[in-house]
Amino acid sequence: MLLWFAYHDLYTPKWSNHIFDEWMDVMLRKGVPEPEAIKRTEAVNEAFPDALVKNYEFLIKTLELPDDKDKHVLAAAIKTNANLIVTNNLKDFPEEYLSGFGLSAKEPDDFFTDIIDLNHDLSVRAFRDLVIMKKNPPYDEFHVLDIFRKNGLRNTADYLHSLI
Repeated sequence: MLLWFAYHDLYTPKWSNHIFDEWMDVMLRKGVPEPEAIKRTEAVNEAFPDALVKNYEFLIKTLELPDDKDKHVLAAAIKTNANLIVTNNLKDFPEEYLSGFGLSAKEPDDFFTDIIDLNHDLSVRAFRDLVIMKKNPPYDEFHVLDIFRKNGLRNTADYLHSLI
């Protein structure tokens, strides 16, 4: 969903090599063969060439977060002058600390519902493109909405459902 919303210019994605390392680890743990995992990360970087944040590493050691492993996320956000970090891990991104950098953090479900709220038609088109491109196995819109709900995107799924 993040990629389809970005593809439709509903927001501007930014990520770091650290994020891709974490994504690669997750794919490998889930049994995705390494060549396929590499192909996926390369495809995403090719699709969004301006999304990769560079030269943020020097900031990491200057930051204070509850979990040191999250400092790279904040460093990349600061480097790119982002205003929002999307995370399921809000407790490790204290609101008061982030505000000192002009940042806030939001859970994915809230992020998506905010985007949908700003542009119903384009959000539905992005969602439908996601569904159409899901071919192995193919799913219909309602199956994808159920998957969203099972993965913590209940409000997003309900909102999209109300619009389709």
